[in-house]
Amino acid sequence: MASKVAPKRRKIVVLGSRSVGKSSLIVQYIENHFNENYYPTIEHNVPKTIKLNGIEYDCEIIDTAGQDEFSIFNSKHAIGIHGYILVYSVASRNSFNMIQPLYDRIIDYRGTEDVPCVIVGSKTDLGASQLYSRQIEASEGEKLAHQNHAAWIETSAKSNTNIGKVFELCLAEIEKGAQRNLIAPEPPAPVQTQQTRCIIM
Repeated sequence: MASKVAPKRRKIVVLGSRSVGKSSLIVQYIENHFNENYYPTIEHNVPKTIKLNGIEYDCEIIDTAGQDEFSIFNSKHAIGIHGYILVYSVASRNSFNMIQPLYDRIIDYRGTEDVPCVIVGSKTDLGASQLYSRQIEASEGEKLAHQNHAAWIETSAKSNTNIGKVFELCLAEIEKGAQRNLIAPEPPAPVQTQQTRCIIM
């Protein structure tokens, strides 16, 4: 009888400006419900087993709730993290403008541009309401993701639109990065040195 393969462990951090729906996205994914009045202020970690392409992953999802633009990212979000989910609200230009500086900080801390990342435009339900208007078009989000070699998707925690796909995309980006790192670069060709003869008279 073949032994069961242990699930791979992956740590994913969800980042973005305050009130863009980071926690609502996670709660909808983990608990399958939406709370209109849920305003978390404390960062916490949530375990979740995710199955992708027949492989199980034991994921630790880090909810950076209540962060402002000055504490949105620090060194602890660079150490031991496998993938990043960067969230903005389609109804907030300011939250969208924070994504590029946030991504740049991740690159600086990690010292590599090969960072598995998904950029998420949240609150698409607000963009269609009477109280809010969409400020970020889908084409802008796609362009930003393309520039940073990241995946991109729009979501609504309220209507449970594309919530599961966010984390599946992140795992897929993590695995693509892992495969790239497994491929070792070709060793440089040996330098041919011309031998000389020394004659002593």
